[in-house]
Amino acid sequence: MTSTISLAPPRRLARAQPADAASWLAGLPALVGELLRRWELTPERVAAPGGRTSMTVLVRSADGGPAALKICAPAASAALEEAALRRWDGHGAVRVLRAAPAEGALLLERVRGEMALRAPPDAKAMLAAVPAVRKLWVEPGEGHPFPSVAERTGARAAGLRADSPPEARALIDEALRLRAELLAGSDEELLLHGDFRQGAVLASDAERAPWLAVGPEPVVGERAYDLARLVPDRLPDLVAAPGAAALARRRVARLADAVDVDQERLRAWALVRAVESGVADLGAGRRADGEMLLEFASWL
Repeated sequence: MTSTISLAPPRRLARAQPADAASWLAGLPALVGELLRRWELTPERVAAPGGRTSMTVLVRSADGGPAALKICAPAASAALEEAALRRWDGHGAVRVLRAAPAEGALLLERVRGEMALRAPPDAKAMLAAVPAVRKLWVEPGEGHPFPSVAERTGARAAGLRADSPPEARALIDEALRLRAELLAGSDEELLLHGDFRQGAVLASDAERAPWLAVGPEPVVGERAYDLARLVPDRLPDLVAAPGAAALARRRVARLADAVDVDQERLRAWALVRAVESGVADLGAGRRADGEMLLEFASWL
């Protein structure tokens, strides 16, 4: 089908891509146009501002039903995302309708992208986040394709050593020490979302659940690793609050109690993941975000 709307990639996505992704960005409109024709989809609009690792086009299928066409950036894995979503089969996450993982393409059940879990007040959002993430913690299945937490964090640990800014070296050393201890003491092997946060949970019109997870970076490991991504959620608000460090530590305690995970393991994974993200943000030129995450890590 032909399109009368612009299929240019959103600026946020374009700015986040490395220089070697220029040809992929330039080819996105043609790729989306081909998928629209192949799958008989009518485009409504490109979701904006969108994310840093994918482009989403809101579409209608041939029968008029709403859907979302997602094109993953080369650095992301559409195949892993598809495998996780099919494993969950709509239980707590959006369903896959069609997929062409070699082209980074997923046709997904549409949810209300303008209404993320971060819209309600934080306390209410956290109450909804816990049952939402618990639905996703299932056995990964025999012969699954998902990397382990050790593998995922191993690649990032190498990056921490290579890119360590002088002001963060003490925190990086602590994060690497904690990672080694956590991996040595872990025996859980559950399928995890991998990037679970309030912004990755969207309102749904489906009767089965009011909120559904999107955008997994699936990995197999312990629940505390997944939960750790929630701890620094709404970080700018947390930083601006009086007694921010104490509030962060209380959030760890509340989340650990709500899911019955070891509080110390959650604290440690929250520190490790905050340092990983903070150093990555500094390396990408997002200095304010990076410094905020490293400050948060120092509170833990």
